[in-house]
Amino acid sequence: MGNALICLSKKERGGIGSRSKRTSNSRSQRKMVSEEEQLHRQALALAIQQHQLSQRFDGSMSRRIGSTSSRRRDLPDSITNGKQVPVSLENLETKKIILVHGEGFGAWCWYKTISLLEEVGMQPVALDLTGSGIDHTDTNSITTLADYTKPLINYLQDLPEDEKVILVGHSCGGASMSYALECFPKKITKAVFVSATMVLDGQRPFDVFAEELASADVFLQESRFLVYGNGRDKSPTGLVLDKQQIKGLYFNQSPSKDISLAAVSMRPIPLAPIMEKLSLTPENYGSVHRYFIQTLDDRIVSPDIQEKLVRENPPHRVYKIKGSDHCPFFSKPQSLNKILLEIAQL
Repeated sequence: MGNALICLSKKERGGIGSRSKRTSNSRSQRKMVSEEEQLHRQALALAIQQHQLSQRFDGSMSRRIGSTSSRRRDLPDSITNGKQVPVSLENLETKKIILVHGEGFGAWCWYKTISLLEEVGMQPVALDLTGSGIDHTDTNSITTLADYTKPLINYLQDLPEDEKVILVGHSCGGASMSYALECFPKKITKAVFVSATMVLDGQRPFDVFAEELASADVFLQESRFLVYGNGRDKSPTGLVLDKQQIKGLYFNQSPSKDISLAAVSMRPIPLAPIMEKLSLTPENYGSVHRYFIQTLDDRIVSPDIQEKLVRENPPHRVYKIKGSDHCPFFSKPQSLNKILLEIAQL
């Protein structure tokens, strides 16, 4: 799709998801394929990667993940770059933390984090992005990252001029958070990426997984996980995983009650926001301190991919949670909470 990132003024709020710009640069391949076919293959690639991962991790860890975990076996559950900071919220720049969910999730996934933050006097706010949680928008109608991120953009637009927030984004919610950083850098004091797609200028969230994918020929044979909301002759519009895949990929360390909650609450994943390139500038996106939280038992964004993300796009600080799957708000909520409170006090 190659849509350019466009930040609109408050007066233009109603049309925030309507503008997109098609890119003209395409990579030379063995066979020339149309942009539509390339998008189709990329979407299938994402579906097959998740299916293959669910099979690979069924009952055992891969060698790569296993060796990574063993090297860190002697580490505590949460590791920071320095000594643990005692909680002192008196002189914080802001107590408001905006929680941005990842693909398929909704505001509901943050219920433990919300409770823990409120107990110490913070003001967490969890939002449903378009087509997520209790937002009833048809995910097949989401055609841009701007469409998908609109609830977050609207919230930031409505903040008083002198009010600031901390953004926390999970998984592909990192793209929505990056979009918001580009639009409202002066309203955001810190951005926390929780095993999230922290991409560079010109990258797509999809690019994070590109090196993990098999050949396009295989992808074209495995389309049963894709949703074709506009017909089989058009590009796929969404991705749906079954309960077993969700359990094996996302929740390999999470309590059974949270897995059950996710099984009945997760929505189809819109593909357009994952396939869209972001336009990020040093003046906006680059002006806000970014923090990355690594999850060391992650089967969606492996520790190796997380290391690559922080190496190629260095954040202000890096934190690690041992024993956490892709969803530390379920598997390690106390460790996640400690790190968020430490970041808030920096």
